Amino acid sequence: MFKVNEYFGGKVKSISFNTGEGPATAGVMAKGQYEFGTSQKEIMIVTTGVMKVKLPGSKGWKTFKPYERFEVEANQKFQLDISEDASYICLYR
Repeated sequence: MFKVNEYFGGKVKSISFNTGEGPATAGVMAKGQYEFGTSQKEIMIVTTGVMKVKLPGSKGWKTFKPYERFEVEANQKFQLDISEDASYICLYR
């Protein structure tokens, strides 16, 4: 069944579900800056808006637009700078 997740005072919300390949979330992020930690590998696919991301071990930020994706290994932290409301799908592997 679906589970709703809420972070950062409601500025980030997602709905968890299962796919044939494993768990996933579909979510939205309001304008703001966020830091997330991973417990397993995450594959993030931007669906609307633009996400500036600072990946683990990176000194700079990289911009991801709709239909682009990035990956973060398990037990890592990454930062997001969201300039306008955005949406995404996250696959957990």
